[in-house]
Amino acid sequence: MKVKNITVLLLIIFGSVVLWFLRPVDIEQHYRVWSLFPAVVTIVFCFVTRNVIFALFLGVLTGGLVSGQLNLIDAFLVPSLGSESYAQMLLVYLWALGSLLGLWNRNGGARYFAETLAKRFVNSRTSAMVFTWFLGVVFHQGGTISTVLTGTTVKPMSDRHGVAHEELSYIVDSTASPVATIIPFNVWPVYVAGLIAIEPLSKIVANQEQAISLFFAAIPFNFYALLSVTMTLLFALGLLPLFNTPMAKVAERLRLTGELDGPKAQPVASSELTEVKVDPSYKAGFTDFLAPITTLFAFCVVPLVIGQSPLVFEGFGMAVVVAFCLSLAKGMTLHVAFEAMISGIKGVTIGALVLGLAVTLANVSQQLGTADYVIDATASVLSTWPSLLPSLLLLICMMVAFSIGSSWGTYAVVFPIALPLAVLLSTDPTYISLCFAAIMGGAVFGDQCSPISDTTVLSSLACGADVMDHVKTQLPFSLFAASVSAILYAVIASWVL
Repeated sequence: MKVKNITVLLLIIFGSVVLWFLRPVDIEQHYRVWSLFPAVVTIVFCFVTRNVIFALFLGVLTGGLVSGQLNLIDAFLVPSLGSESYAQMLLVYLWALGSLLGLWNRNGGARYFAETLAKRFVNSRTSAMVFTWFLGVVFHQGGTISTVLTGTTVKPMSDRHGVAHEELSYIVDSTASPVATIIPFNVWPVYVAGLIAIEPLSKIVANQEQAISLFFAAIPFNFYALLSVTMTLLFALGLLPLFNTPMAKVAERLRLTGELDGPKAQPVASSELTEVKVDPSYKAGFTDFLAPITTLFAFCVVPLVIGQSPLVFEGFGMAVVVAFCLSLAKGMTLHVAFEAMISGIKGVTIGALVLGLAVTLANVSQQLGTADYVIDATASVLSTWPSLLPSLLLLICMMVAFSIGSSWGTYAVVFPIALPLAVLLSTDPTYISLCFAAIMGGAVFGDQCSPISDTTVLSSLACGADVMDHVKTQLPFSLFAASVSAILYAVIASWVL
């Protein structure tokens, strides 16, 4: 391991020196093929090191080397991290979402909601799997959060009813990120909006509000996520044909032996994921979970019904206020409530760091003119067959996200490049939504199926499954959903254009 680390470090140093001396100096509209280097370096090192944060930083560094700006702080970090869009993401993701999760962990609201419903409605293997699917939809605040919250809640109940760990992890994983992109009352629209509310897209996305509206408009075309969630429900009901897939062998093993894990499985127990710090003096109830969630839905859904943009920021803020005040009203001390919120904020700090670097990398691509180069290089070809672009974007995002294990990292690389190209080919709103949704779905595929993805690993840990057993049994279903999605994109795009 030490030799490998030294090799990677020497490779980075050597590559940086070479890149510095070979960097282009006669710049006109963009840096030509050099503008792709930050994205390529990020993808490669994500795959090699399996460290998204490190790879994103190297991508930013590469942008500095290509542009001749070694002061990364002044050139890229301050303009990106000091922007209004990132401040909004930080406010929602780090403060609001983290505080809400911290309060739920201390007052036990989310767990009480799940366990109480399970006692009333779960009495068989099928009902256990359907209930897991239901919780995955309800706990839709984000991929990692959903997998941990759902998996740790349902595992004891699912074990009692003979649900294999591969089956459980498939349902948990497939109702995490996919659900978060089609029931987007969470931080995802805010994050993506920060990536696309940039200069190359100013003609169709003038500000953050319009960017969030574009996210919502693309939901009906997010075929991969819609198919994944639907197929998972059919699987839970026992209505999804297994054919000769690895999951069929799991079903055969259960029938013959009743073993919840394969003979060669090496599941890793994670006590950190099952440890709940509920205040012993606090009596949890349905309102601890339903009141904040109802508040969030009201601010996000009601405006849509009356034809307005969803109030995502206000919704998260008020959800935290409701959870905080309710906890105090039911007897939680002020000190414990604040400590719970701070603890929750600490828990999502890594996510905020990924957010910051991802936004910075998007800014790097913009300054290097990556979108302009891609447009110039591909417009002549795609202008002949523009209907292929949504399907190609789906495939590209699938490969990128599978390699780096991150949907958000993929969005940071692809969105600033791909959407300007889509706008050049057609300004039809449906066509733009198709391309937008293809990027969303393709990145979720990789996030859901990659063995180095946090949601893949955490869903396996929370459900007690072997990571690679989970990947192998889930992959055929996901590939089928992606294939159908690609066909639908090609057909609809041809019809629209």
